[in-house]
Amino acid sequence: MSKKKKESNKLFPVFLKLESLHTLVVGGGNVGLEKLNAILTNSPAAVVTVVATNISKKIKKLAEKYPSVSLKEKNFEANDIDQKDIVIVAVNDKTTSQFVQSVAKQKKILVNVADKPGLCDFYLGSIVKKGNLKIAISTNGKSPTIAKRIKENLDDVLPKEINKVLDNMEAIRKKMNGNFALKVKKLNKITKLLAVNDKK
Repeated sequence: MSKKKKESNKLFPVFLKLESLHTLVVGGGNVGLEKLNAILTNSPAAVVTVVATNISKKIKKLAEKYPSVSLKEKNFEANDIDQKDIVIVAVNDKTTSQFVQSVAKQKKILVNVADKPGLCDFYLGSIVKKGNLKIAISTNGKSPTIAKRIKENLDDVLPKEINKVLDNMEAIRKKMNGNFALKVKKLNKITKLLAVNDKK
């Protein structure tokens, strides 16, 4: 009897410089707001275009604070994807979602469709941010709720002072001499203090 192969998360984690890319968000309701807010919280200088038949007052109010966000209150058309690098679909309409996704695929542009893992090239994970430390959490699209709970736990566990530690480590790294392997060895020795072993 053959053993069942263990399932694992094969997604490749990556952090994008959204200020040098152009993101299209299709959808102007609550989900669109959630996605736009997530983008701007993490990348305040992100270049974003929102296209939707009706754009909510909350999205309009949020967009006022960010000059790199533009709003187009109209029906989505295929050419809205032109000159875009990433597409996020945030509409509660299966037909529209599939149409936008198919256009993005034809133009070889990465697309995320809210609540439709099968139509996604990438997922938007829960993010833990403490100064310069940023941790993205993925459940492989299985449970955003669990990702959210883990985020909350990490938010509580990680101290605010972690950013000071990162600044100090950067200063130490810049002053170090020697080859790469030697620097790594020295840095590992210093950061070993962060790995607390509670076992006695």
